[in-house]
Amino acid sequence: MNETGRTKGKNMSTADHFTKLENMMHSGSFMQWNGARVSITKGAAQITFPVRRDFYHSAGAMHGAMYFLALDNAAFFAANSLVEDVFVLTTSFTTYITRPVSEGIVTAFGKVVNYNRTQFIAESVMYNDDDKEIARANGIFVRSKTLLSPEIGYR
Repeated sequence: MNETGRTKGKNMSTADHFTKLENMMHSGSFMQWNGARVSITKGAAQITFPVRRDFYHSAGAMHGAMYFLALDNAAFFAANSLVEDVFVLTTSFTTYITRPVSEGIVTAFGKVVNYNRTQFIAESVMYNDDDKEIARANGIFVRSKTLLSPEIGYR
């Protein structure tokens, strides 16, 4: 593995890796249902999706599970952007929901803030479409034994 956490010897461009990760997320049935989209660059990712009434909790705002989904995915894909051979796993993730949201588009930005041979630390921040922060999170991610392959949507 080189200094970025990538396995040496891969015959794939970095842009191809990012596109395959994006395809992997978009191929998931849950992601197709909620309309989430991802854009990935080196050490960073952006997740967006529209807020819908079927995401609400009983008090009429988006459920915390949807906050977690966006924040975790933004941090996860930021980490996996630095690993080209295997899927990374979330081992710890702390979320802070600071503002309710009930309409519009939400966007979560994730970035790797530190990494070494065995783990990646990433942070993510989520905004409503008025650019007001609505949540933030941080987590630890590690390399798994699951190969990035077409079988898991990495195409």
